[in-house]
Amino acid sequence: MTLSIPYSALSGALEARGYTQLTPVQSAVLESNAAERDLLVSAQTGSGKTVAYGLALASTLLGTAEALPPAAAPMALVVAPTRELALQVQRELEWLYGPAGGRIVSCVGGMDVRREQRALSSGAHIVVGTPGRLRDHLERGRLDISKLAAVVLDEADEMLDLGFREDLEFILDASPGVRRTLLFSATLPREIVKLAKRYQHNALRIDTNDENQPHRDIEYRAYRVAPNEIEPALVNILRYTDAPTAIVFCATREAVRRLHGALLERGFLVVALSGELSQTDRTMALQTLRDGRAQVCVATDVAARGLDLPDLGLVVHADLPQNHETLLHRSGRTGRAGRKGVSALIVPYNARSKAQRLITAAGVEAYWTAAPSADEIRQRDHERLMDSMSTAEPPTDDEAKLAEELLGRLGPNGVAIAFLRLDRARLPAPEELFDPGPQVDGRNARESRGRQRAETHRHERIRSDRSRGGREDGASVDASAGPQGQDEDRRPPLAIGSDSGAAWYKMSIGRQKNADPKWLLPLICRRGHVTRNEVGAIRIFDKETVFEINADAADRFEMALARGSAEDIRIERQDGPPNKPMPTAKSRKPRPEGTAKRPRRPA
Repeated sequence: MTLSIPYSALSGALEARGYTQLTPVQSAVLESNAAERDLLVSAQTGSGKTVAYGLALASTLLGTAEALPPAAAPMALVVAPTRELALQVQRELEWLYGPAGGRIVSCVGGMDVRREQRALSSGAHIVVGTPGRLRDHLERGRLDISKLAAVVLDEADEMLDLGFREDLEFILDASPGVRRTLLFSATLPREIVKLAKRYQHNALRIDTNDENQPHRDIEYRAYRVAPNEIEPALVNILRYTDAPTAIVFCATREAVRRLHGALLERGFLVVALSGELSQTDRTMALQTLRDGRAQVCVATDVAARGLDLPDLGLVVHADLPQNHETLLHRSGRTGRAGRKGVSALIVPYNARSKAQRLITAAGVEAYWTAAPSADEIRQRDHERLMDSMSTAEPPTDDEAKLAEELLGRLGPNGVAIAFLRLDRARLPAPEELFDPGPQVDGRNARESRGRQRAETHRHERIRSDRSRGGREDGASVDASAGPQGQDEDRRPPLAIGSDSGAAWYKMSIGRQKNADPKWLLPLICRRGHVTRNEVGAIRIFDKETVFEINADAADRFEMALARGSAEDIRIERQDGPPNKPMPTAKSRKPRPEGTAKRPRRPA
């Protein structure tokens, strides 16, 4: 199939890359009314913008010729917000303009300045770079833009978000007055429009965004989890989805380090991307992903700006984004160029309202569900194994001979069991998770929470009566009880006020944020490096939870706490057991006659 492009060199390059038709934005820049004009283009991430402005530059760079002249001072300049995006743009333009003799040079922060200087002095048709490094080359006289015929600002909204306004204005002011200015941006906020009015002339506005269906090729899923089970939930989401490539977004560099280590420990092929890495390390990490030697990338927002990874089928928000623009930008790494993708939000149920606000503001719909369970993952593994066996190729002679030998030695069942064990050994083990259950809005949610709290109070009073002789000065849970609250004859609980020397601690979460022993106990054990049998009573109040640790384990517990944690639930030492009782119906003060009942806050 021949693409309708007036330059055979570019058309051949596209066909060699598997293009059979152009995307809407690529077709729009080739319309006759766009020729040799400034362009103000907004298009969704993954819509082929790099190739689009590469095609748009063709008439300016090639004219009526089929090949470019010898490289000298650059004819076009492309400015991108990050190193990764700039290097990606360089690769795209190299294969697009390679048949036409194009020479593309990159200038990005973190790379060898002297090597870039030598490349520039050897001549280039197009220079691609980040704002800071390009300005540095201009100020030091290494970059000659006197012959510049076009400037492209790629991901202009991100460059302004990252604080590059001054650098951009310097570059544009230093460029020749007669030139084309092509501005590409996913969104057009007020600052972008002001920049366009200042530096563009009679610009053609092109908008290929579908406002009614943002990211229509992306399926949004919101996984409800207990606050202390974000990492196990991430493991299960990665295992269940089994995407060829996945990216996990974190809010901080520390979170990237922690999750990277946790996934490595569990057996995932994973790399990390954050601002603290050198450009060499970042380039190697990305190449590892592109080569298929790693499956998962853990990254901060800044490090992942502009990334385009092949076969990226899954984006996971391990930390919720700060705003809906970041949600859409993160999610836009998948579902690109007509391919389907999944954007998964891991939502601790005390952050559900924030997650719902982000989803609503982004204009997308998310499917709320529990994180995949271990049983669901095992079933999915079973289905994948059966599918792979049904499509297996005929065996070679060597394989048939070895199979016959194995059957003779182990028998059919033995061979099958050995194969299953080998298959499972290569996969990280799924995690057992606590499902907090579905949550609904409005009156039903309030009634459900009321019933849940009443039932929790009842079980806690029963356990408290059993362990403390009927005392009702607070809701108490014995950590040695079973997961549903049934007492197990493992050991008696540590008694309040006893001579056991137990240490008491306070946790910054209570019933108002759905604190529950089912997930509080694993959190205490994990944060303090203690076992279940070293945790005594857990007493849950409205805004806090108080618990006791066996005296023999207290020092170890406090050493583990001192190392810190990325979780926002604080744990600190408390002097002695709590002395405030749980409010009961008898202890509540009667409301003065004639006063109205205070309305409850909406759920």
